[in-house]
Amino acid sequence: MNSSRLIAAQGSAMAAARAAGDLMRRHLRRTKKVSEACHHDIKLDLDVRCQRLITRTLAKDFPDIPVLGEEGIDERVKGAEARWVVDPIDGTVNYAHGIPHACVSIALQVQDGTGFHTRVGVVLDPFMDELWTAIAGRPALLNGRRIHVSRRLRLDESIVSLGFAKSTASLDHMLPVFNELVHRVRKIRLMGAAALALTYVADGRFDGYVEAGIRLWDIAAGGLIVECAGGVFEPKPTGEEFQFSLVCNNGHIDRELRRAVRAGLKRGMGPTPLYKP
Repeated sequence: MNSSRLIAAQGSAMAAARAAGDLMRRHLRRTKKVSEACHHDIKLDLDVRCQRLITRTLAKDFPDIPVLGEEGIDERVKGAEARWVVDPIDGTVNYAHGIPHACVSIALQVQDGTGFHTRVGVVLDPFMDELWTAIAGRPALLNGRRIHVSRRLRLDESIVSLGFAKSTASLDHMLPVFNELVHRVRKIRLMGAAALALTYVADGRFDGYVEAGIRLWDIAAGGLIVECAGGVFEPKPTGEEFQFSLVCNNGHIDRELRRAVRAGLKRGMGPTPLYKP
């Protein structure tokens, strides 16, 4: 996919994110219809509405590119050379409770013979009016301004975000990591929106982010933004489709962070297939 087409794809993704973000903003304080709920997760009717809106917007410019989304997967993705990867509301539990820390995440991935790789990433926080964008090989931007990961060199000076996915396995894996890291970093943050955790690493607010059992649509766009901002983004498959364990950081604390994660796992449940630091 050539440069001009990637630029056009970014513009389409930005328009789709803005449309979904407007819908999210209008409904933040309204009563929301819950379509599904479990112990650690909520699905809203608005998740589906936002994905449909995003899909329609993207299809106007790119009708040949199918959507792989949290709220539904176009069957055409199986044989596609390119695909959109969409999380219409990342941070749904926050949003459902009226907490304005949630976002829209849209990535364009292209098949190159070795697998799908993200070429365009767009993440919108509609409540802060912050739009992160990236095209592979170019600088990451926040509202059109170039951003870069932090330059903090030591783990004990760093803020590290952790994510606890909804599965029991993820919770069991991340608790010993939390117990280890909380004594080694300046602060731990659990914010509840993976794409925003990644973009916060990209623009230097956070220095690292770790999670196990995270889904592709949560990290595809934000991961490219981190890489284009000079950071380390390393997802590893867990064996379940579209699921990954993840280490992300500014590059300077990479070795210390991984050592701490391994120590936590060793003292907790030990290394397992779900988490591969």
